[in-house]
Amino acid sequence: MSEGIVSGKVVVVTGAGRGIGREIALLMAKEGAKVVVNDIGTSLAGEGTDQTPAEEVVQLIKKGGGEAVASYDSVADFDAAQRIVQKAVDSFGRIDCVVNNAGILRDVIFHKMSFDDWDSVMKVIAYGAFNMSRAAATFFRQQNGGSYVHMISNSGLAGNVGQANYGAAKASMVMLSKHIALDMQRFNVRSNCIAPSAWTRMTGSIPSKTPDMAARVAQRQMVTPDKNAPLAVFLASDAAKDVNGQIFYTRMNELFLMSQSRPIRGLQRSEGWTPRAIAEHALPALKPDFYPLARNQDVFSWDPV
Repeated sequence: MSEGIVSGKVVVVTGAGRGIGREIALLMAKEGAKVVVNDIGTSLAGEGTDQTPAEEVVQLIKKGGGEAVASYDSVADFDAAQRIVQKAVDSFGRIDCVVNNAGILRDVIFHKMSFDDWDSVMKVIAYGAFNMSRAAATFFRQQNGGSYVHMISNSGLAGNVGQANYGAAKASMVMLSKHIALDMQRFNVRSNCIAPSAWTRMTGSIPSKTPDMAARVAQRQMVTPDKNAPLAVFLASDAAKDVNGQIFYTRMNELFLMSQSRPIRGLQRSEGWTPRAIAEHALPALKPDFYPLARNQDVFSWDPV
């Protein structure tokens, strides 16, 4: 049997008790990594705790001949994130990759969104990604190597209705990843993003009240969580040593490299701009290149293949 692509590496996967995180943890182990399965077992909205999901994944890994330990600390707490990373080091002697996958949903239309709806999602997703990344950074610098895989969302790239909190949190992970890549490349540390697509308990909350909504749900149900795991495992491996600061999107058997913000069109006026000049000159020149208010399902409108 050939050696796994991440053989000997130590990987922390957050939110690994269910869905996409679970599949990433299982494939990491199958490909030879020692895995810290982190999950507090919360509800979709971030309520309650349950150690069962993380422990079940650990037992599956061990049953398959792999090595894994469970972690029940919350990524939303800075000190707890330190403990998660330290558990990897204490259990397996080092840490090579952090997969920032943990997340919750509080979907609501913006004018009805409460501060708690905003704050709770930000703490788990945006702060959680920072907390975990910062906790691992010290070890990565000391050992002159490591990688981050940030599981983002097309809600943070293209956008979706009713997800201002979730989309903003995921978008923040994109720039966190880019700045980590810039700051830590000198220590041979890589940081990349994956916008996954799958039918999980998180996407299971999508309403299907209209024919269009029902069609969207049927489309999403075709895409299973395991389809996202191979790219995450690849990005954790030495085979991805030249991949840094990139954004990918996975969708069933499709794989996309996503664009990053760059100028589309520029205008110059030697005498400077006035509000009226912008209205009369700049707007007509720029407007043809405006992006429409498209949602994720508008950008990727075809069925998964």
